[in-house]
Formats: sequence, structure tokens, C-alpha cells
Amino acid sequence: TGIGRIWVAVVFMFRLLVYVAAAESIWKHEHGEFECNIKQPGCENVCFDHFFPVSHIRLWALQLIMVSTPSLLVVFHVAYRENREKHHNQKLYKNPGKIDGGLLCTYLISLILKTGLEIVFLVLFYKLYNGFTIPRLVKCDIKPCPNTVDCYISKPTEKMIFLYFLVATSCLCIILNLSELSYLIFKYSIKCYLKRHIKKQQ
Repeated sequence: TGIGRIWVAVVFMFRLLVYVAAAESIWKHEHGEFECNIKQPGCENVCFDHFFPVSHIRLWALQLIMVSTPSLLVVFHVAYRENREKHHNQKLYKNPGKIDGGLLCTYLISLILKTGLEIVFLVLFYKLYNGFTIPRLVKCDIKPCPNTVDCYISKPTEKMIFLYFLVATSCLCIILNLSELSYLIFKYSIKCYLKRHIKKQQ
């Protein structure tokens, strides 16, 4: 649908391109640029691992892969329809790519999966990093650190801007998926109702 095309544009232009062109380079040396005001061996590594259990950039990459994968269900279903027509050597569908029947169910499942995965990743981000913020300073008292040490995160403002941007685009994708889901359910509910109404009149 038209909403689905907007979703593809948002994922490709505002998420994938931003990720490749800018976000990846900002988090590229995050471990090397994480500094603590103590040189105790192992302290800096343990503190970094505690505050960044999973790299933002790797989690975003995984999110992009996971939310794009359900769309393959639709692609495979269309390919199955086309292959079935070739196998039977006759026209079985008006248009193999038209959203109706079994393909409609597949499309609705893909939308639900995409929405669910987006929400799961947003919750995961929130839980892992205690909110959608990048602090300038974190205090760490984990062993082998001898006492509470101050650790500094590099380029926190720049990172926060991109974090907000990627969270906003993720929320936009959820809204688009829910809009498309509602539109398709409403459209085909009206279609089914009109068919029943015509049958009753006949």
C-alpha cells in the first residue's frame, strides 16, 4: 500500500543511510574514547562493559535486520504464487502481487511482527541504558576498581542527537505499521460487509 511504501522510504533513507553515513562513525571508537580517572588494570574495561553491555551501533544493526526480515514473508509468498502459476501453466491469480486471500494474512502477520519487533527493541534500549540518554559522566564502583571512579563518555551531545533521531524514526515506523494495519483491516472488513449485503439482497 501507499503507507507501506512510505515505511520502506523511512527505513532506507532515514535509518539505513543515517546509520551507514553518520551513526556508525560516531560510535566507532566508543571503547577507546571511554576514559576513567584511574589507571587500575581492568577497571576501565569492567566499567565500560557495565554501562554499555551491548554496543548501541550493533543493537541498531540487529534492529534494522530484524524489522526488515518480516517483509521477506510477503516476498516469498508472492514468489510462491508465481511459481505455482508456472507449475500449473495457467493463470491462477488475477495478480500474484495483489494483497488478497492468503497473501493478505501473510501481509498482516508481517506488519504485526514488524511492529512487535520495533517495540521490543525500544524497550530493550530503554532497559539496557536506563532511558534514552547519554550521560557525560558515569560513576563506577565495580571490582577491580578500588573505589568509586569517574568515567567520561566521548561526544555525549552528538551521540544523544543521533539516539533521539533513531528512536524517533523507530516510533514513526511503528505509527506507519499500525496505520497500515488499521487501513487494511478496515478496507477488507468493509469489502466483506458489502459482499454479504449484496448476497442478502439477491
